Amino acid sequence: PLKPRTDVVAWSVLTDVKTTLQNKRIVPVYPAAVKALDQQKIRLQGFMMPLGPGEQQRHFLLASVPLTCSFCTPGGPESMVEVKAKTPVRYSLEPVVVEGKFTVLPNDPYGLYYRMVDAVPVK
Repeated sequence: PLKPRTDVVAWSVLTDVKTTLQNKRIVPVYPAAVKALDQQKIRLQGFMMPLGPGEQQRHFLLASVPLTCSFCTPGGPESMVEVKAKTPVRYSLEPVVVEGKFTVLPNDPYGLYYRMVDAVPVK
């Protein structure tokens, strides 16, 4: 469903994550290509999963595939990025592109693998 773009990080890079068991917890094991993105300014294309009501969103999940059900997640944590926007992003059922500082999360308490902060929408 996503149109190929050369100016965004491909989801195939982010989803290439393995897991291991440490202290009775499943934790991500990131390949070098993913680790290299940590703390970098990147662009991502995906589908918005709002975390609150409203047409303008400042905090949402960006997913690699569209939602099929408003109560279901479209995949595992490797296929979603938590986005905290600097400027509001207009909610859309169509794919959106955002740019911001990307963080790889080795031990997030909510089980997230990735976060983007200071994100802004990109055409």
